Amino acid sequence: MDIKLSQCFVAVDDHDKALAFYRDVLGLEVRNDVEFEGMRWVTVGSPSQPDVNIVLEPPAANPNASPADKQAMAELLAKGMLRGVIFSTDDCDATFERVQAAGGEVLQEPIDQPYGVRDCAFRDPSGNMLRFTQPRGR
Repeated sequence: MDIKLSQCFVAVDDHDKALAFYRDVLGLEVRNDVEFEGMRWVTVGSPSQPDVNIVLEPPAANPNASPADKQAMAELLAKGMLRGVIFSTDDCDATFERVQAAGGEVLQEPIDQPYGVRDCAFRDPSGNMLRFTQPRGR
């Protein structure tokens, strides 16, 4: 059996701000940006990983969620309590400098972790935590 990641979802409260960050700061390519049933469907991804998409979706996108659940998700997003994604990079320090220079909210400066990576962390414009990791020794 061969299982691969195809898509992951990141909650965003403003697609335009999210695109400015994921496309313009991180350099991801926009793969889809379409209107669908009153919502906006936006996918981005790394040019080096054409089969993996990050879907930028509003926290209220789940059609099965109750109004209270949708409100709770929006509140958790606003507090920065939802997880984002972990990106790998070939140069953690250069990535840190680029994202910081673009105004990214720093959560953790680059540090060597005991589990074999050098990493740093930021919040995206919606408050999601994003980590950037580089295997040590590279």
